[in-house]
Amino acid sequence: MQIDVLLIGQGLAGSLLAWELLQRQLRIVVVDVGAENASQVAAGLINPVTGQRLVKQVDLETLLPAAMHVYRQLGMQFGQSFYVQMPMLKILRTEKELEIAERRLSQPDYRDYLLGLAPAPAELDAAYGVLQQGKTGYLRTEALLSQLRDFLLNKHCYRRNTLQYGEINLEPSLRWHDIYPRHIVFCEGYQAVTNPWFKYLPFQLAKGEILGCESRQDIPKHILNYGHWLISLESRRFKTGATFDTNQLDNLPTQAAKTALLASLRAVCPQQQPLDVYQHRAGIRPATLDKQPFIGTHPRHSRLHIFNGFGAKGSLAIPWYAARFVDYLQQHAGLPPACNIRRYDKSHFPA
Repeated sequence: MQIDVLLIGQGLAGSLLAWELLQRQLRIVVVDVGAENASQVAAGLINPVTGQRLVKQVDLETLLPAAMHVYRQLGMQFGQSFYVQMPMLKILRTEKELEIAERRLSQPDYRDYLLGLAPAPAELDAAYGVLQQGKTGYLRTEALLSQLRDFLLNKHCYRRNTLQYGEINLEPSLRWHDIYPRHIVFCEGYQAVTNPWFKYLPFQLAKGEILGCESRQDIPKHILNYGHWLISLESRRFKTGATFDTNQLDNLPTQAAKTALLASLRAVCPQQQPLDVYQHRAGIRPATLDKQPFIGTHPRHSRLHIFNGFGAKGSLAIPWYAARFVDYLQQHAGLPPACNIRRYDKSHFPA
């Protein structure tokens, strides 16, 4: 079978890249083990302004419209909404946080995303009030990946298989089993650290755990941001997370993380107890040392590529980068230098 691109991995990066390739009429096959991946566990949050210092995401004015366009396109294709727009309340916990919020509100380039200060709703414990954030929401990642897997299956573009790197032949022709691709793109998430061609890249993996909870009280229809986050779902259900652990890198939920998440929630929502925890999941984020994605071509194997390293900002960033990467594969344009893995050539592949 002669194809254009063989994609390894059907997390969010691999799925959205596959969608972009198909929109351009390229012949693809996606290979995936079929197990739960970090993208399915992730909350899919899109939050333009983050962190204690309320910093706007770099290239936001480019990334956000691209993401919204792709998620609308996918919603029309499958007849359901995958992106849920939902306002966010950032709980201000100290006088310093209030000062930072007031300063950001005075800056013109933040006005579309930070809407104002308000007293905390009665159910929240927030002595310094809340900051109202706009253009926030979350991607229904699990539903989207399921629909795209079925879509790829129906197009005979999906194979459930545990790929062994030794099965890839580089010479005389690029081949995996019966498939002869022009390019292979690895979208493996954290498993890239064992990839013989790309394990030199400085990933900074982090385990995250998320709880699914059911409350006896109604849940306001907004996202709460209080160091951790809470996302309101249907009826009285919500998700809360996520922990950040760079030491225990496995997919096993832990009691310590559950205890920490529930304690953090009770501190800001004292009325939300007792709770029924109906789900507890863990995944490993493929974050990177320099906080930029890993995209590009192996310096010594011109038909092996990587599309990875989006960490916790994948829902926002992947659609735009997928389009740029396909431009690059089709030789329409170069890659943005900040994401191009050639930035590591000198340190790992001396001339």
